[in-house]
Amino acid sequence: MREIAILAGGCFWCMVKPFTSYEGVEKVVSGYIGGHKENPTYKEVCSGGTGHYEAVEITFDNEKIKFKEILDIFWKQIDPQDENGQFADRGSQYKTAIFYTSDKQKEEAQVSKNRIEDLYFNGKEIATGIHEASHFYPAEDYHQNYCKTNSKHYSVYYKNSGRYNFVKAKWDRNNLDRNNLRNKLRDIEFEVTQNDMTEVPFENEYFDKFDKGIYVDLVDGRPLFSSSDKFDSGCGWPAFSKPIEDTALMERADYSFGMERTEVRSLGSNCHLGHVFNDNPNSDNGLRYCINSAAIKFIPYDKMEECGYGEYKKYVK
Repeated sequence: MREIAILAGGCFWCMVKPFTSYEGVEKVVSGYIGGHKENPTYKEVCSGGTGHYEAVEITFDNEKIKFKEILDIFWKQIDPQDENGQFADRGSQYKTAIFYTSDKQKEEAQVSKNRIEDLYFNGKEIATGIHEASHFYPAEDYHQNYCKTNSKHYSVYYKNSGRYNFVKAKWDRNNLDRNNLRNKLRDIEFEVTQNDMTEVPFENEYFDKFDKGIYVDLVDGRPLFSSSDKFDSGCGWPAFSKPIEDTALMERADYSFGMERTEVRSLGSNCHLGHVFNDNPNSDNGLRYCINSAAIKFIPYDKMEECGYGEYKKYVK
């Protein structure tokens, strides 16, 4: 069933790309909401005088991706404590908010916000508002899909605005179980999953393993990839053409080591997994998920039932 989510997270250029890789997301539109002027222009909204927020309107199929999952992605893109904007962008038009379109969304938004406050901010109230959706005005054409139509400028802006560094420090390097995981995981597993390290190619556990089964998140056990979608890419790391469920993953811009790549993280445990590249000529989607062995665990097909993964056998051919 089709549903709409409207989220304000500062500059709308930066709020489109995080949602576009999910099969259930049909469309992401940049625009304006919450103000008093009809059909506002970008210049008018930027002045701060219309009362509008810069926001994105996400059309999604809730049988493929849930509103709760949309919110889980949303929080990891923003600084919810900032009352006066986001990063380099200051003013009420850049404040964060969730605009609900139904009573159910309102309830789910409040539950999600409470959870973030309790888990990450010691119960302190965060600044992200929850408001009933008013009329959403699509922004001018040149603002739509800016991450694609003006990719170079987008990359420079995203990296230098402060958002990239905040997200890496607050969300990606600040997992709740970090201290416990340091004691539970092997050194290589901790460095890969918690510090975004990359294993040595051709010297890791699963790069040349093609037994029948599934690969799950090392930390929380969520199924990530099937052996049916694993292939020998020659890169020296496990390679997959697609995940079992794309809502298990989150993509993140990665500018480390002077490169521009797309990082893949586990949405549930927020662990670094690897990177995804658009260079696979042998798959319909053209994607190659290059994943560190130290971030995943293999469950053999004949052990899936007893390990609690029987329902995922349908993904293994």
